[in-house]
Amino acid sequence: MDNTQAIFEKLKIELLKHHSKKFKEDFLDLHNYDQGRFFGELTREERLLVYKYLDPDELADTFDELDDEPDLIAEYLDEMAPSYAAALLNGMYDDNEADILGAVRNDKLHKLLSYMQPVDAARVRQLLKYEEKTAGALMTTEFISVAVDTTVGSAMNQVKQEAQYAETISYIYVVNESNQLIGVISVKDLIVNPDDVFIKRIMNTNVVSVRDDEDQTEIAAQIRDYNFIAIPVVDERNKMLGIITVDDIIDVIDEESAQDYSRLAGVNSEDMSENPWKAVRSRIPWLVTMLFLGLISAMVISQFQNVLDKFGVLAVFITLITGTAGNAGTQSLAVAIRRLANDEEGDSVFKLILNEVITGILIGLLTGIAIFAVILFWQKNMVLGIIVGAAMSGAIFVANLVGTLIPIIMEKLGMDPVVASGPFISTLSDITSILIYFNIATICLANFY
Repeated sequence: MDNTQAIFEKLKIELLKHHSKKFKEDFLDLHNYDQGRFFGELTREERLLVYKYLDPDELADTFDELDDEPDLIAEYLDEMAPSYAAALLNGMYDDNEADILGAVRNDKLHKLLSYMQPVDAARVRQLLKYEEKTAGALMTTEFISVAVDTTVGSAMNQVKQEAQYAETISYIYVVNESNQLIGVISVKDLIVNPDDVFIKRIMNTNVVSVRDDEDQTEIAAQIRDYNFIAIPVVDERNKMLGIITVDDIIDVIDEESAQDYSRLAGVNSEDMSENPWKAVRSRIPWLVTMLFLGLISAMVISQFQNVLDKFGVLAVFITLITGTAGNAGTQSLAVAIRRLANDEEGDSVFKLILNEVITGILIGLLTGIAIFAVILFWQKNMVLGIIVGAAMSGAIFVANLVGTLIPIIMEKLGMDPVVASGPFISTLSDITSILIYFNIATICLANFY
């Protein structure tokens, strides 16, 4: 048992023995992330004791760190008195608060908002209006902005007063009298410059910002490219609305990666449900689709039954060829999707296709020669080696090409290239590989036998 788990066990004993003062002291000594981990392991009865021993403001930081989905956290709110839940939400960062309230039932939402101060309720309602996965839905309104005609000394005093309420003070945003974003400074700028210097003289006017309706994937790319800790969010008139911090973008990247993996695998990798029937309902449509696509492969093989009747040993190598080609196709699919995710266009896309064509040829030749040598040594049959080797080379080349072209074509059509998932590419590779294999076999058998 590691040290953290030992502390968790100690906390649970204090909680169950109703040592409220000691529990509160030890719990608040934990890092907020560990507080969230501990809270997530508690039963409903244990959580009720936590609500009794901790003030809403003290528990707010814990809820900011919970890894659970917003709908599960929303269920925690049902365990609390409405006034306690409203106070807890009010102590959280705006973006996290809005995520949770977005998962709350409408009747519960109205009740919670009624317990908040009118200005706080209005702020939350505004955040809830933004579409999911946009900058507006991700942003927090807890940031520091200073007027352009402020001096360094005044700005520093403002930062000191507002810092405890801001999600980050890495950047201080400069606005004009219309609240339009016109510049940015750092705390370092405030420290190194004299107090009587005006902000407009030291601010950086080359500000990178995002619109409130911009998609989260584009925002993640900007923060990654510029190495930002936070990025400002503005409306169509360039008015400062909020900021998106890097920790929220990390969550976005994790979410997008999980979704991409899910679509590549044909399954929802984030579905943690322990209900087998729910898992069946989510997976069976894709599997049935793959089943019927697989039947096409069987139908293609049946068209070459006469070839198998004459040269039955060909059946031994069907799965070898289709499996290897499918793997090659999936590899090229992953490379193509990665390149497209980096917004490569024009010459870069052409180079990608050319590179995969050359790669397919080389891998096909090397693999074909290798399997030819193995069959010649194993079966002592040169014709069989030629058939399998040539089919392997051709199948890998075609699979590489298909795995590259399909996501590119889908992207040009405005579709998500990740939908061209691994199982789909593998099935398509199976069909083309079988056609290549048996057509080569038909030609060779006609000439050598």
